[in-house]
Amino acid sequence: MRTIAVTGSASGIGAATRLRLQAAGDRVIGIDVRDAEVIADLGDPSEVGRRQMAIAAVRQLAGDRLDGLVVCAGVGPHVEPWSTIVSLNYFGAQLLLAGLRELLAVAQPSAAVAVSSNSTTLPGVDTPLVSACLAGAEGEARRLAVTLDGHRSYAGSKLALARWIRRSAPAAEWAGAGIRLNAVAAGAVRTPLLQGGLEHPVFGDAIRSFPIPTGGFGAPDDIAAAIVFLLSREASFCCGSIFFVDGGTDALIRPDVY
Repeated sequence: MRTIAVTGSASGIGAATRLRLQAAGDRVIGIDVRDAEVIADLGDPSEVGRRQMAIAAVRQLAGDRLDGLVVCAGVGPHVEPWSTIVSLNYFGAQLLLAGLRELLAVAQPSAAVAVSSNSTTLPGVDTPLVSACLAGAEGEARRLAVTLDGHRSYAGSKLALARWIRRSAPAAEWAGAGIRLNAVAAGAVRTPLLQGGLEHPVFGDAIRSFPIPTGGFGAPDDIAAAIVFLLSREASFCCGSIFFVDGGTDALIRPDVY
């Protein structure tokens, strides 16, 4: 039986991932602001100690090893202040990945999966915010977010996370330590988070107009299926991959990128 930690496990993609893993016989350690084994707000920079407490709590519950880690917790472009988006989507995810890496190394081969977004490929999202995130400068990243808007803060935080995954995955402390690190670039999925965006007076129409060739929003289980695959031995040759699961949106927008 594997032990796998999942952030954002109480709803949406995280909850769907939890259900799939448990159905397969895995033990899940959920991390969320409610209804989880570890209660923690990973997005409040004034609660940096809580991030470390969450890492310590997972270590205690997992024992001497962790077979997998999934970082799902995040908020969308409609959430204000926009600085919160950066703190949760990038720093909350990256710090958990880095903080639990040693526990993953004990269980090698093991795997970690982050949830990114297909919005990372849209024009105008590669701003100085991305560089500030990758430099570990949370205060500066939060300041820059306030000068942008919800969309660029959201997409920028997810772009930074995807780049961190790509840069880190082949390194000695990840792949060299028997840990496969990958990400899923999710499209628009019917979750409470998406519903909040649909109800927003500014972002709602933009979300509805986003082209999805397969004909509509995805389900949380669509993304969970990809996550569970990347955690499995069947994905043993995947390292540093950004797996687009978005109903064909990225292929439609960028058909000639590859």
